[in-house]
Amino acid sequence: MAERKRRINRRRRTSARNDGQGQTGNAFRVAADAGPRPAFRFLDDGARQQLAGRAFELLGNHGIVVNHQGAAAALEAAGARRGRDGDRLRLPREMLAEALAATPRTAGLYGKRPERNLGLPRADQGFIMRSGTGAHGYVEPGSGDYRNMDLSAVDEIAAVCNGLDEVGFIAHPFVHGVAEQISDIYGFARLIARTDKHVWIQPYQKQNIDYLMRIAAVAAGGEQELRDRPLASCITCSFSPLEFKPMDTEAIILSGRFGLPLHACSLPTAGGTAPLSDTGTLVMAVAEVLAMVTQAHVLVPGTPVIATPLMFTLDMRTGSALQACVESLRAAAMAIEVLKGHFGLLAHTYGAGSDTPDLDGQSMAERALLGQGVALAGADILGGLGQLECATVFSPVQAVLDNEVGALLRAFIRPPALGDDDLNWQEMSNIGAGAHFLDSLHTLEHCRSQHQPTVFLRQDRDGYEKSHRRNATDVARERALALIAAAPPEGVLDEAARHEIADLVATAERHILEAANSPVVNKTI
Repeated sequence: MAERKRRINRRRRTSARNDGQGQTGNAFRVAADAGPRPAFRFLDDGARQQLAGRAFELLGNHGIVVNHQGAAAALEAAGARRGRDGDRLRLPREMLAEALAATPRTAGLYGKRPERNLGLPRADQGFIMRSGTGAHGYVEPGSGDYRNMDLSAVDEIAAVCNGLDEVGFIAHPFVHGVAEQISDIYGFARLIARTDKHVWIQPYQKQNIDYLMRIAAVAAGGEQELRDRPLASCITCSFSPLEFKPMDTEAIILSGRFGLPLHACSLPTAGGTAPLSDTGTLVMAVAEVLAMVTQAHVLVPGTPVIATPLMFTLDMRTGSALQACVESLRAAAMAIEVLKGHFGLLAHTYGAGSDTPDLDGQSMAERALLGQGVALAGADILGGLGQLECATVFSPVQAVLDNEVGALLRAFIRPPALGDDDLNWQEMSNIGAGAHFLDSLHTLEHCRSQHQPTVFLRQDRDGYEKSHRRNATDVARERALALIAAAPPEGVLDEAARHEIADLVATAERHILEAANSPVVNKTI
């Protein structure tokens, strides 16, 4: 019995060591002889090479428009050539190759506590998840009623995401009830004061970016502290097709100066801003991401860049953009295959989301297909937790359900263990007629290693009826409400930092709103 306990404890220690960073997600054992992360591929090596080559051709022969005078001049000085249009720059193959070779393949996304830190790629070959961003609408977790997103909803999003293990970092949403021009400053300031997890910045105006960075620096304890341990990362977006706004180029420049990792985001819509085919949309996304990688290399060399293709398809019957239709699902997975599998870049895309406005069966089916597809394609970050209606609505209850799906996916894609001990080979090779493995030492050692859901139910009909047919959505709602009611994490920001951030918001109000002749709306951060 003593030897049995020693063997079990040894296995538990090995499991803890092999959980990668261990900051987020359920632990699982990765055997020393385990192979690579399981994968599903739409594209073989030749097809990936062909599509990557098309992206190079598009950038080299046609080029991009960079509406930022200083950045355009720097790109031209670094080797970009004028295109057919007067403001278009062509990026030669050698320039793209140089940028790709110099771009870091690792990134650190830090929290306010060491256990919240995230390293990419994960040592356990898994992924991390982030909450949905940009939503204008909010579904009340208790009543299910819909309303506009506001600062109180930001509080609830922070509370729910603080308590979800699969959520590695949190994105600030668009908030109503404040001046629209600085909604991002209000939302980010509110969020960073209420979570100890890493936070994602999404600027809405060029003049807002410096304030957002300074708020992050205050939360980190200073600009150098932010550079050393970036507790925020920033999105920069293309303006499809193949154009870059001054705001997004400025986001690249300031992220590099403040030491923040960049999420280089392309958002093509098949049939609208990209060709009406999944492969055509893929080439557009890959080209735009490579253009942002090149801009980062020229403007702020050494900045970690995370390739972020967010794929949409125009419904030709209604004109609505779709993120969970078959075409978008395929395009997202294939974009990850090229950007991660071919170019070796860190990769991030939607891993949760639906085109339906409610957390119903359609929503669960669509987000399960999306998450599985991009997880098996190799994505490092699965975004969109909690989002509905093509990323325009956030639901805390859906976020809890997405957290559960993320845990299932993490267990599903873990590398299989192939050793003799994992197979219980010795006992299996000597099993007698009519025997079983219930009393096997191997079964005893592994009986707690099975993945156990926390929201999804495993019950019989009698138990289900006795519970008045309480289902997983009911459990998720209860958990969301409990997390919202829970005490916030301690020591997220001290009082001095809160005051300094409030002063920055007030300064932004005077600087940005008065310049735009807009009314000032004071809100407590």
